[in-house]
Amino acid sequence: MSMEFFVTGTDTGCGKTLATLTLMEALAAGGRRVAGMKPVAAGAESTPEGLRNQDALAIQARCRPPQPYERVNPCCLATPAAPHLAARAEGRIIDLTAIRHACDELRAEADHLVVEGVGGWRVPLTEDHEVADLCRLLELPVILVVGLELGCLNHALLSTAAILESGIPLVGWIATSLTPEMPFEQENLAALTERIPVPLFGHLPWHARPDPAALARHLKL
Repeated sequence: MSMEFFVTGTDTGCGKTLATLTLMEALAAGGRRVAGMKPVAAGAESTPEGLRNQDALAIQARCRPPQPYERVNPCCLATPAAPHLAARAEGRIIDLTAIRHACDELRAEADHLVVEGVGGWRVPLTEDHEVADLCRLLELPVILVVGLELGCLNHALLSTAAILESGIPLVGWIATSLTPEMPFEQENLAALTERIPVPLFGHLPWHARPDPAALARHLKL
């Protein structure tokens, strides 16, 4: 059975990329073809091949079969800022139609697809569209990534409410430990499990150098 997910998060830095890479590793079990995508990336370095974002490169490296960078990350912005601000500063337009085309190309070559959003659920992409609109355009169910830190309860529950209000299916959530020792981490995890009305797919523990392949065993889809 094909699985496709849109990975969003409670905030920037909550562990979306790690969750995306770990999902790709879990879905690749048994030799399945897995594609990953970061449609919009803000914050990139100039290379001889063009602008390259580190998170998008990590996703590209785990695509099976290999995929061209421009398909994995069709909109790469140099400026590390909210996408609509970065695009405006660079005189560019985020083309949602081109993103949908790249996504369809990935779908055609994969058994499973994992798409990582940018920022959180309500982050603007253009003057008229947000991340939620991109998810709707790509017709993907959502996984919410919750970074376990002070304030995560409010961030997670507000994000959950916004996703449910959008009418786009929220199918599960993943918790990520952002520090080696968070006070009341298990209590926060329990409080969220009680209040988020979809399954917890897994808790990714803190590691100084996390290995998505090793962390895949913590996920149960």
